[in-house]
Amino acid sequence: MKEPIGKLISYLYRQNQKRLAKELAPYGIGSGGQHSFLKSILHDPGITQDQLTHQLKFDKATTARSIKQLEQSGYIMRQPDPKDRRSQLLFPTAKAKELLPVLQSILDEHNRKIAHHLTPEEVDQLVYLLQKISRDHPDE
Repeated sequence: MKEPIGKLISYLYRQNQKRLAKELAPYGIGSGGQHSFLKSILHDPGITQDQLTHQLKFDKATTARSIKQLEQSGYIMRQPDPKDRRSQLLFPTAKAKELLPVLQSILDEHNRKIAHHLTPEEVDQLVYLLQKISRDHPDE
């Protein structure tokens, strides 16, 4: 019997989150995609919370919780947006910049483990197919 795609993706997601949370816990980075938010802020200093929400496709509440946790852990700081006083610009701290190579190494190793049964061609195909089904749908 062929397993439903949604069930497989859901299972992989949960397993992925558990493993990543365990590996990132010593650095004070929790679950809920905090590493994704941190990487985006490191690569795009001065991004706003709304831009992060849209870019990473999380809901506003998850973004707000993750940003608050990253700020409390000393990885990001907020500054008022001079163009929009209601908005805050998010910047990485020195602590975050020092963590980036470690974080990237953890994520790279994590991806390697996920795909260890696949050939390089199969990895490319899997990424292509996942990107294809994850594109925004016109009815959303």
